[in-house]
Amino acid sequence: QVQLVESGGGLVQPGGSLKLSCAASVSIFSVNAMGWYRQAPGKQRELVASITSGGSTNYADSVKGRFTISRDNAENTVYLQMNSLKPEDTAVYYCNARRVLNYYWGQGTQVTVSS
Repeated sequence: QVQLVESGGGLVQPGGSLKLSCAASVSIFSVNAMGWYRQAPGKQRELVASITSGGSTNYADSVKGRFTISRDNAENTVYLQMNSLKPEDTAVYYCNARRVLNYYWGQGTQVTVSS
């Protein structure tokens, strides 16, 4: 089992920044990949960014150049730095971990971008 705990969400004005954190209960060396997904009201959950155990990253087109995913292996934590936030970034953000054929999810953290 892998438990994931997200933090860092909140209310921010358009153009602002937030940094999300996802702390894993296991060494993230044992995890094949970790990622951030988001789900806005009435929409499907979508991949925002992911990072493999080797450090390869992948981003949704809508966040490229604005969001950065990173990992701290010593802290077993993955981060999502979000800059130049837009109202359309408003959603619940979920951390995800894939280990072998199993997928694990955090409880989600709300991000609201509004003036």
